[in-house]
Amino acid sequence: MIPQAFIQDLIARIDIVDLIQRYVPLKKAGANYSACCPFHNEKSPSFTVSPSKQFYHCFGCGAHGTAIGFLMEHSGLGFVDAVKELAQQLGLEVPEEGPAFSGPGREQQRSLIDVMSTAARFYREQLKSSPRAVDYLKRRGLTGEIAARFGIGYAPDGWQSLDKAFPKYDDGGLAEAGLVIDNEAGRRYDRFRDRIMFPIQDARGNVIAFGGRILDAGEPKYLNSPETPLFEKGRELYGLPQARVGIRETGAVIVVEGYMDVVALAQYGVNNAVATLGTATTPTHVQKLLRQADRLVFCFDGDKAGRKAARRGLEASLPHLADDKTVCFLFLPAEHDPDSFGSRTRRRGLPARRPRRHATRPIPARHAGRGLRPANRRRSRAPRTQRERIRPEDCRASLAASDRSRPRCRGATEPGGNFGRARARAPTAPATPRIRALPERRLAKRALRQERPATARAACRRCPARAAVAARLAGAPPPR
Repeated sequence: MIPQAFIQDLIARIDIVDLIQRYVPLKKAGANYSACCPFHNEKSPSFTVSPSKQFYHCFGCGAHGTAIGFLMEHSGLGFVDAVKELAQQLGLEVPEEGPAFSGPGREQQRSLIDVMSTAARFYREQLKSSPRAVDYLKRRGLTGEIAARFGIGYAPDGWQSLDKAFPKYDDGGLAEAGLVIDNEAGRRYDRFRDRIMFPIQDARGNVIAFGGRILDAGEPKYLNSPETPLFEKGRELYGLPQARVGIRETGAVIVVEGYMDVVALAQYGVNNAVATLGTATTPTHVQKLLRQADRLVFCFDGDKAGRKAARRGLEASLPHLADDKTVCFLFLPAEHDPDSFGSRTRRRGLPARRPRRHATRPIPARHAGRGLRPANRRRSRAPRTQRERIRPEDCRASLAASDRSRPRCRGATEPGGNFGRARARAPTAPATPRIRALPERRLAKRALRQERPATARAACRRCPARAAVAARLAGAPPPR
């Protein structure tokens, strides 16, 4: 355990404003600092940092804590890792107690991290010199930017290719890190050969394992690193460090099965996807994800195995659900996975976009048993049979009959009226009325306004004769 006195001293020494300023742009607001909250989307600042009290608080989402809590929530670190990170920034040594913090174990962990970093650098360099591997990634629709973002590399097709990166190929650290295999005859060879390499990172961005996918047909299709002192499959998720920003922006995280699903979704613009590492979703996975997002969406393959994986995900999620947390399931067609479904969408020319936030919600009970009608679709007041029998010639005949019985408006028709000069002009030819799906009375009124001159219409608005015209027109019998 880490002594509580050291934790309190660490919180007192750290400048929380300087720490949060590295991730969020703060502005001076009186004695405190304010900014838009990094834990939820907002337009007006509600996130406050107090340098005197050494804590932060958001009045929008209720996020509150010290420098350690901020680093845990923002970077997804555990408590011990957050304390070590802050201590390293201050140049302090964490007084570790207990067998978990023994000196030899910590030195071994640092040594293995260095070994994995060297191997990841070697695989990235080999990808650049392998046209076959680059062509495979291009066929899968990946760009160099996405490959660099996820650190994708290539393991050459050789039994001892890692001896180029490690002069001491017989070092025991290579076997302990899971990079090589020693057979019964005592011969050592590389675990990953002729595979696309996907580095698996922990919350701090350190490479702790690899996943390899074969280029051509063969088995196994995916090969993962064994469990080591650095790596435990039931606790880690692929793509979580790269998806942290997307999860924070959307408030949701998408869980898929394979490495290529995560990378392909990132290529399509979906940056909040992670993948389980060849195992079923565990309660540790769910707890870690719900700590960073309020909405968890499982999107596995559409086959029978994918449905079983979704059920196991549901069972692992139930103990960790709360009132402000949501777990959803997105089922694909039986012949597709997220990668193939996204590539099919692109081949059809459809834009790559995120699914709507509430697309996975169930249909309300009031809509059960009947189709859903779009909310913005307006229904005409006239029955369909009446709309079909309205024709332009019928409207013109109705208007001609109404013109013969129309009362005369003195202001518009007599030379001595207010609009005599306007009537002296030759009236323009009336435009053919546009026939829409409207009731018969509205069609006749629209055609009447279009056929009469503008001055006459203005005059009729000012005299009582217009009311008589409207009343007579409304009482006219429908055309036959």
